[in-house]
Amino acid sequence: MADRAGRAVDHGSSPAEEISTTGDIERAATKNSLQDIEIDVEAERSYVRKLDTFLLPFLSVMYFFNAVDRSNIANAKTDGMDVDLGFVGNEYSLLILLFYIPFGTLDLPLNMLTKKFSARLVLPTLMFVWGSLSLLQCAAVNFAGMLVLRLLLGACEAGFFAGVVFYFTLFYRRNELGFRIAIFLGSALLAAAFSGLISFGVFQIHSSIPGWKYLMIIEGSLTVVTALIAYVWLPATPSTAWFLSDREKVAGRARALRDGSSKVDVKFSLKACFQTWKEPKFAAWLIICTTYAVAFATTSNFLPQIVQRLGYSVVKTNLYTVAPNAVGFVVLLCIAYSSDHFRERTFHVSFALVLSLVGMLILIAIDVEANIGVAYFACFLLAAGAYVPSTLVQSWHNNNNLDESSRAATTGLLVGLGNFTGILSAATFRVEYAPKYIPTLIATCICNVIAISAIMGLGLWMKRQNRRRDKIMGVKLTSKDVDTSKLENGEKSVNFRYFT
Repeated sequence: MADRAGRAVDHGSSPAEEISTTGDIERAATKNSLQDIEIDVEAERSYVRKLDTFLLPFLSVMYFFNAVDRSNIANAKTDGMDVDLGFVGNEYSLLILLFYIPFGTLDLPLNMLTKKFSARLVLPTLMFVWGSLSLLQCAAVNFAGMLVLRLLLGACEAGFFAGVVFYFTLFYRRNELGFRIAIFLGSALLAAAFSGLISFGVFQIHSSIPGWKYLMIIEGSLTVVTALIAYVWLPATPSTAWFLSDREKVAGRARALRDGSSKVDVKFSLKACFQTWKEPKFAAWLIICTTYAVAFATTSNFLPQIVQRLGYSVVKTNLYTVAPNAVGFVVLLCIAYSSDHFRERTFHVSFALVLSLVGMLILIAIDVEANIGVAYFACFLLAAGAYVPSTLVQSWHNNNNLDESSRAATTGLLVGLGNFTGILSAATFRVEYAPKYIPTLIATCICNVIAISAIMGLGLWMKRQNRRRDKIMGVKLTSKDVDTSKLENGEKSVNFRYFT
């Protein structure tokens, strides 16, 4: 129960309240109310409204520039960047492939630093450095120079998405997380769309300086300015948010204890970071996060090249990437909202992966040049399904992890694994496979099938465990019925129900 100051009373858990065998469950007795945390409803509404007004939009703007600075190289290539810098053979694919090494490797340590030193300091610092590097790309004169800048850029952009996902878990309830991450991630889709529009305009500039260099200067400069503002805008935690009243801060703390964490505002613990990694089902999370993101990487890095296969000019190619990404954004919001509303992840994620799978199968099966309309429709399916898993999978494992340090480390690892999958996409997108890029699409399809299988297996196992606990206890509970402040032993607590 929360006192008037919003502090949570420590309920603890006796050994008999931990689940290890059926006998443990049968001996456990839940004598207290499952929902003791009291929340000021009016203050809670105001709290959420202010988060959605001051925090979510600003972080989305930051991620907009993260996505723009990461993927604008694809737009630059359509303006002849590879020719100007003297790329030969597969050097463009190599440039993308090597970017993902620091981009995937550093997510874990950077996210642990985000927990230790707070997102208020870590996120703006990363943004300032990567924005500066993005701007400096205009000074590259050959492949080697661009490669160094892209490697450093990947190192600084690593940890941003994972850091914000963890940051959101400190502010939002579990059934609010998916939709907010969708809005945040959706800014990357809008970035792809607007990057195409910006490229469309910038590439009309007739100057001795190539249009792609103007693109780097404009987008990098805007990133640096936004990072400077972020230093004074972002709070470390809800209790230090400048835009919240004292009453709203109390409500925010109570919400986190009611439906998010077993404890809040705890210090960073290295030991707690890895406490869930020994569990057998963690292997399923590793498989899921190593495979679902391949479609994301294929879509975000090479959609302009896929559209270019339709036979359009450079300008129209950039313009025609706008619609698939815009539709993908709308589909992302709809699926994420439904997933939060029904507190269901398994079938929603699987449905999205099926959408992108169908899009890729169409691109494999048809003659693109002879069926332009069908091929363009397949691009819509690809964009509609490829981005949803990154939102809901990262929400899903956080929904079932009640320790802040553990969430930070696990999110960093799993997002990093997803980032590494860009290597597979880039490695198979080779010039000799043009224009159909069949090996790339086949590899991505295989990864989608593996991800769907693992997601369905893990999700159905969780649902079965919930039904088993309901049957043994003689009461039907869902994740929303249980006060998370009472679940200090996490999944071993008798009242724990998986968010499936």
